[in-house]
Amino acid sequence: MGGAVLDGDDALDRLAHTALARLTKGLSPAAAQLAWHDWAFHLAISPGKRRRLLHEAWDAQRRFLNYAWQAAANPGCTNCVEPLEQDRRFADEAWQKWPFNVIHQGFLLQQDWWQSVTTGLRGVSRHHEDLVTFAGRQWLDMWSPGNFFWTNPEVLQKTVETGGANLRQGAQNWLDDLRRLLAEAPPAGSEDFILGKDVGVSPGKVVYRNNLIELIQYAPTTLEVHAAPVLIVPSWIMKYYILDLSSHNSMVRWLVGQGHTVFMVSWKNPGSEDRDLGLEDYRRLGIMAALDAVTAIVPDQKVNAVGYCLGGTLLAIAAAAMARDGDTRLHSISLLAAEIDFREPGELSLFIGESQLAFLDSIMTDKGYLDGWQMAGAFQLLNSQDLIWSRQMKEYLLGERQGLFDLMAWNADTTRMPARMHSEYLRRLYLDNDFAEGRYLVDGRPVVPGDIRLPVFAIGTVRDHVAPWKTVYKVHRLIGGADITFALTSGGHNAGVVSPPDHPRRSFQIATRPHGAPHTDAQEWRDKTPVRQGSWWLAWGEWLAALSGAQTAPPPMGRPDAGYAAIADAPGSYVLER
Repeated sequence: MGGAVLDGDDALDRLAHTALARLTKGLSPAAAQLAWHDWAFHLAISPGKRRRLLHEAWDAQRRFLNYAWQAAANPGCTNCVEPLEQDRRFADEAWQKWPFNVIHQGFLLQQDWWQSVTTGLRGVSRHHEDLVTFAGRQWLDMWSPGNFFWTNPEVLQKTVETGGANLRQGAQNWLDDLRRLLAEAPPAGSEDFILGKDVGVSPGKVVYRNNLIELIQYAPTTLEVHAAPVLIVPSWIMKYYILDLSSHNSMVRWLVGQGHTVFMVSWKNPGSEDRDLGLEDYRRLGIMAALDAVTAIVPDQKVNAVGYCLGGTLLAIAAAAMARDGDTRLHSISLLAAEIDFREPGELSLFIGESQLAFLDSIMTDKGYLDGWQMAGAFQLLNSQDLIWSRQMKEYLLGERQGLFDLMAWNADTTRMPARMHSEYLRRLYLDNDFAEGRYLVDGRPVVPGDIRLPVFAIGTVRDHVAPWKTVYKVHRLIGGADITFALTSGGHNAGVVSPPDHPRRSFQIATRPHGAPHTDAQEWRDKTPVRQGSWWLAWGEWLAALSGAQTAPPPMGRPDAGYAAIADAPGSYVLER
């Protein structure tokens, strides 16, 4: 009887948590409350901090009044505060005209003051301080003068020019988005990007499948072909065609054009029946099964393995286990915006804690997976200025529908994650940092990054909210058995990686640390390494070519699995959605 009551109570808890998750985009309200109480109590018992904040508030008020007085007579006077480098909300010249210059300067001063309020308070845990600061920033972003009709000069000017047509069109855009949200339909414009026709168009064959992956083989398009094949492991959070978007920015197309035989893992988008798939299943049925298939199709050749985001983390775990067990089938590993040490995972850590993970475990129990919308909501909050408020201002107030491009359409194609695997990787990697600290077990025995003795190419991106580049840079400290080439590119987690050679606005820094050379601090490395214009792809291609050797004839295409013969040559048809 007692057990039945507990089961009923657990079911009621899960139902409540699921309902709350809809309102909070999957964020635990308990975690937010704990952080607020930690901050508020320490602020209440810190009279010195409160006095300092009062002085700062008076100083900000003095600066603001002085600026407002000067701006009334000279609208071109020097600003009293400048926005952060990544803040482009007030870049338009209209914001420099009175009274909008005074309005936006007052907002920025207030934003700076609240940053002081939520930081530097002794006794508050780092995690709680980050949460409170993040919540404060979200609140301020919501009340930015750029979000309102009467305080946004761009909107007012557009309204006068169009006679209000922008507001009418904005209302139509809002209604269309609401309809799509209620119907759980993809955003406007997604229908223009059909997989296999507009994106994911590189011709290939599905040469292997199991209940977790499909393996796609792409043939080189050159007469001279590198001997070593390339195996790409995307993150299971990503649909595989992130690296095979349009013809101009497809990494797959570029690699086969450089003479590489490419294999790509496409992860299954899991359903309820996959609730018990764990992180070890992803290593075994994903990377190891794919590696078995690649080496069967291209025998007697070692493999250049590439891992993107969490696919790179899993690849490093697999490589460490292989090194421990004497498996020498890998020739090199390339880690694209992939973390190995998770002690400083950036703002993504805001959504990871015991309270948050317990909340996620509850809401995943019934369905057996984490919905894609919950993860997408978290990523939007990390960059809410651009992904939420600026977009809504343009589409609902200016009436300008921002047409989707290929990367945005891919981003709208959300994925799910099995409950067990999602819980395991958050706990074992992000929360406990087991792999970097030597506690991660494969087949009952620990694996450590230091066992890897392969050439490594690691790429970090400057504006990465998911895998901060300084965290990615830690590969130098963790993998010490071979030369390590590290590149830092402009852009973010996705756009910085998908940077074709002809991208006009990309730049990168690159340097190789030979095996045995002393360690260099991340910031010192950036300060001393020269900047090169263009895409990191070119430097990476040279690195791969130097490792891979060449032969005069391409390897054979693997035979498609039974049941795939009819669709194997149809680009884009191999998206595992069972």
